[in-house]
Amino acid sequence: MDKIKNTADLLIECLEAEGVKYIFGIPGEENLDVMNALEKSSIEFIPTRHEQGAAFMADVYGRLTGKAGVCLSTLGPGATNLVTGVADANMDGAPLVAITGQAGTDRMHLTSHQFVDLIKMFEPITQKSKEIVRPDTVSEIVRIAFKYAENEKPGATHINLPCNIAKMQVEGKPMKKLPVQKGYATFNSLEKAATIISDAKYPIVLVGASAARNCCNESVTSFAEHLMIPTLNTIMAKGIISWKNRYSMWTFGIPQKDYQDILLAKADLIVAVGYDLVESAPRKWNPDGSKKVIHIGTQSAHINKYYEPECEVIGDIDYSLREIQRRASREDVPKWAFKIKKEMVADYESYADDTAYPMKPQKLLYDVRKVMDPNSILISDVGAHKMWIGREYNCELPQSCLISNGFATMGIAIPGAISAKLINPEKKVLAICGDGGFMMNMQELETAVRCSTNFVAIILTDGAYGLIKWKQDEQFGHHCYVDFTNPDFVALAKAMGCEGMKIESNEEFIPKLEKAFAMDRPVIIECPIDYSENMKLTEKLKKVTEGRLN
Repeated sequence: MDKIKNTADLLIECLEAEGVKYIFGIPGEENLDVMNALEKSSIEFIPTRHEQGAAFMADVYGRLTGKAGVCLSTLGPGATNLVTGVADANMDGAPLVAITGQAGTDRMHLTSHQFVDLIKMFEPITQKSKEIVRPDTVSEIVRIAFKYAENEKPGATHINLPCNIAKMQVEGKPMKKLPVQKGYATFNSLEKAATIISDAKYPIVLVGASAARNCCNESVTSFAEHLMIPTLNTIMAKGIISWKNRYSMWTFGIPQKDYQDILLAKADLIVAVGYDLVESAPRKWNPDGSKKVIHIGTQSAHINKYYEPECEVIGDIDYSLREIQRRASREDVPKWAFKIKKEMVADYESYADDTAYPMKPQKLLYDVRKVMDPNSILISDVGAHKMWIGREYNCELPQSCLISNGFATMGIAIPGAISAKLINPEKKVLAICGDGGFMMNMQELETAVRCSTNFVAIILTDGAYGLIKWKQDEQFGHHCYVDFTNPDFVALAKAMGCEGMKIESNEEFIPKLEKAFAMDRPVIIECPIDYSENMKLTEKLKKVTEGRLN
């Protein structure tokens, strides 16, 4: 005789059928039946120390695997704590499914303890927000959630399960998960794009997050080399073309005008590949809307008066690039771009032998790149260091540097590193945080130790919200309300069960980082940073770009 199951049991069966390996979250009274079902399942539940940490773990799981990461909370404050991580995943294109407990349907119409309308709350920050009000709808709602989370463009979805519905008996089974069918661009759009590219005098390729998510690095590289087109990547598409490739013009997207802006200013055609407008506003590189644009992606372009494509090539990106490459023809080597690339390389290499302490961000990232192999994973938190990582940390492979840039959320790096190490135990995983962002989710260090996720975290200490300080200094010539004090980070790390180190000189940075990666526990490295370089960069780039952006 078949075991009688309830709604919570069927929910977990459906999650197993979707291939879920981990659920990150915190149990509560309103999801007790779900926890009971989970205990008997093949899914590993990872209790976190805050629901925001759980959402960030699910977010990074989705970015790195392409499969929806799952986070769980109870009702009320548990659910509201998920919001920031869920919104981050949705805007940055990370597949995520959030599951919340809820008050029973018998009291939803009343003013009631801990009750908030979670469907309405999650609707603006997810692609679908569904409530299970009948046990026999579980299979459909779970399939809807995963389908919309994992389709291109991926994002977040939400399932809400009232506690009385969770207990109800149900018959049913999971729905089938069918492989996603790829769409392919029309011949007319391929031909039109090839003609425009062949006729352009100064084309530039701008590659974005969708191409990185879909690991189109081989087709992007072949496209750039065969057609001899200088290629930029956004902050979220690092490594889509190796930074060592002669056609790679590195990363575009920091707020200041940089070498990449000089390239874009000269361009008469922007070939946007997998580019998402949330990554960097098109107004930044097309301020008068005069540049020709070709949009190559899996979805049509969003509406923006600074981004009006001459041609849209919609379908599988790999296929589109290879077919355009086959049809287009170019003979001019972009010597104009190579001259600018030479300046960029000279700037980058000028910090190789810098011995200043506190370390300059340029030198720190130069040395990090020496220690990290091409397959290693760097996860950047958000702050002044994110701008430096965007500019200075170069990659050879996509998904080897993860940066929250669509939603740009502080606090993602420590939870994200836990998730990255769970998925890739054999790889070096490095989180780089500011002292502001680190303190937002440092409680998850206990989760890291408990789960044996032996990543390394570097805390760049300056005793301030450095990015806001930088922006205040740029706009007003002074700063205010951004300074704070810090704990003893080495002692804090050890109290949490991690190893703690502090960088006392420039020369010991690489040896200590290498030692940290060899240890059998998470390691926290405090590194004082010289952020006087922030305003120096602002002034330097004004001189670099002066008279070259017309």
